[in-house]
Amino acid sequence: MHVATYLLFQGNAEEALHFYQRVFRDTEITAIHHYPRDAGEMAGKLLPSRLRIGDHQLMLADSPNPHDFTFTPSTSIYINFENEEELIEAHDILCEDGDIMMPLDDYGFSEMFAWLNDKFGVSWQLNLP
Repeated sequence: MHVATYLLFQGNAEEALHFYQRVFRDTEITAIHHYPRDAGEMAGKLLPSRLRIGDHQLMLADSPNPHDFTFTPSTSIYINFENEEELIEAHDILCEDGDIMMPLDDYGFSEMFAWLNDKFGVSWQLNLP
């Protein structure tokens, strides 16, 4: 069995895919697919595609149907980092035009922790155990 996180965007999934590839050092786009040219408004938008972050698969796609829902911080992607430098680097990039819910700090349960929503509204918890 393999579990992946699936993120559904409204037209900017490819921008997010390349943004996340820039945020994390150990990443690889393992599949990228686009709607065909004859797909009307969806032409060129992202069909389900995959980005590996460490040992986790993140799936991203653009929704062909408009919807009223978006991302919520009640569900977040939690990452344990191996060193402070990588955590700070990821934190600083993810914070660009994002919202910080818990600033980078020592909260007792973790040597270094931050919780934020990135510019796409995706929630991230960054941890240095």
